[in-house]
Amino acid sequence: MNSENIITINGQPFPFTPGETILQVAQRNGVLIPTLCHLKGARPTGTCGICLVEVEGEKDLVESCAFPAEPGLAVDTDSSQVVQERRTILELLMVSGEHNCLFQDVGDDSWADFQTKATDLEEHQDICPAYGVCGLQALAIQYGAEIDPSQLRSAQYPVETVNPFIVRDFSRCILCGRCIKACNEIQVNNVIDFDSEDSPTKVVTDGDRALKDSDCVFCGECVQACPVGALVPKQDILDGHLPAEAKMIRTTCSYCGVGCQLYLHVRDNKVIKVTGDEETGPNYGSLCVKGRFGYDFINDPERLKTPLIRENGSFREASWDEALKLVGEKLALIKKDSGPDSIGVLTSARITNEENYVAQKFTRAVIGTNNIDHCARL
Repeated sequence: MNSENIITINGQPFPFTPGETILQVAQRNGVLIPTLCHLKGARPTGTCGICLVEVEGEKDLVESCAFPAEPGLAVDTDSSQVVQERRTILELLMVSGEHNCLFQDVGDDSWADFQTKATDLEEHQDICPAYGVCGLQALAIQYGAEIDPSQLRSAQYPVETVNPFIVRDFSRCILCGRCIKACNEIQVNNVIDFDSEDSPTKVVTDGDRALKDSDCVFCGECVQACPVGALVPKQDILDGHLPAEAKMIRTTCSYCGVGCQLYLHVRDNKVIKVTGDEETGPNYGSLCVKGRFGYDFINDPERLKTPLIRENGSFREASWDEALKLVGEKLALIKKDSGPDSIGVLTSARITNEENYVAQKFTRAVIGTNNIDHCARL
């Protein structure tokens, strides 16, 4: 790297690679510059303006997500002018829709009722389902944004609840464009875009149809990209869970052989949500519809939790040792009487590649047949 490729951020020198932006250099070196519209892996648009920084020699503040790093650049990410401008932008965003999560006039006595009502599918506008994990809320608190609840803009479009997995609340959209980048540049599905003909501007599908009537494959990439509560999993609202209440456990998706890394959001020993791990490959946050939304079978009350053995026309619970011993005896007897090819094995898309490998090894090496199949079309 050329020794001249150095920029200074808050008095500290950092090397950069030509083509990097100020934001990329800062993030790589642990310098926090807040953003709302920036999406890793997508082109910068500078829509939100939150990442503004002060650059020596520049007349105006610049958007760090789009401003290229240049030799000798001196950057201040937290000057008084930067802080004031960010606060102003946040206050404008807060009153641009029904971003009422910071109401100061909700007393302690009414708070429980306020939250209970907010979990209803038709009433959740009273408190955002993204409460506690909302990027706008966190920054508004950090920068001390002050809003007058009476100035909040009322909803211009109805909440879209007809989709099977995603609720679209246009009143909470800050028009940052992250969902559009996620759909068009990360997943390359090209389902949504800005419709400038509407007033106010709206994120729409072709023909402004509901997602279920569009080409949407419900991968949920837009939901994970949304920094506010404009796009939320429908199950979050139906279950009445706020995201901040859950414990996150990282694991591997078992639906196919890609090995996507994801987080299970667990509350009271129950999986209530799934999100992709944005820092780890091979998926870096992206998931398919099954990986993101197909977790309800885990909590199914009819899911078997112990082996069952049929006796006299009915089932009884048994230990694993008893059940496996019985299966082994039956398989050995069938193999002896009818040959190994009279036995077939089916495995599942809901187990890992390693477990499927063991199953086929057992089928071929122990039973002695090639009659094994697997179906991933769940």
